[in-house]
Amino acid sequence: MSYSPDQMTDIEIVSLIKEKNIKGITALHEQYGDYLLRYVSGIISSRYFSEVALQNAFLKIWNNINSFFFEKGRFITWVINISRNSAIDVMRSKHYKQSMKLISLDAIVHQKSSFSFDLKIDNLDLREIVTTLAPKYRELIDLVYFEGYTHIEVAEELGVPLGTVKTRIRKAFGDLREILS
Repeated sequence: MSYSPDQMTDIEIVSLIKEKNIKGITALHEQYGDYLLRYVSGIISSRYFSEVALQNAFLKIWNNINSFFFEKGRFITWVINISRNSAIDVMRSKHYKQSMKLISLDAIVHQKSSFSFDLKIDNLDLREIVTTLAPKYRELIDLVYFEGYTHIEVAEELGVPLGTVKTRIRKAFGDLREILS
């Protein structure tokens, strides 16, 4: 993110958005849009769904700008958090999950070597493999990797410390590695 003299400051952008002036959201998009799209694309692999998430984030920023205060933190940090949450929301959506299933099936159908070892691993029903884990690990993997929860959200949901969540996830992955090898 480089700054040029003709760019607005965050204070100006926030002020315009609070006034519901479209120039504020336009300036936000011009100054941070590419960065935010790259950030969201790091969470969601699909360009289309990354753009949907970013559009949702801009709408949330527009609608919730009055909850932002410079005294509480940097504007870009607030915007990044909203973008991240929008990406997670999109990943949890039925439309996204259904689309990813179709993309996955399409890739399998068009893959040249249907008898390769890699294809066998790719086609394994991971949910079925996860069910072989101990219940405390199975629940974590389900929440984090199939439901899109963050580690913090899992800790809150299960009422366990964040460190415990991270340790159990590492242990679960170790167990999964053993099962797959």
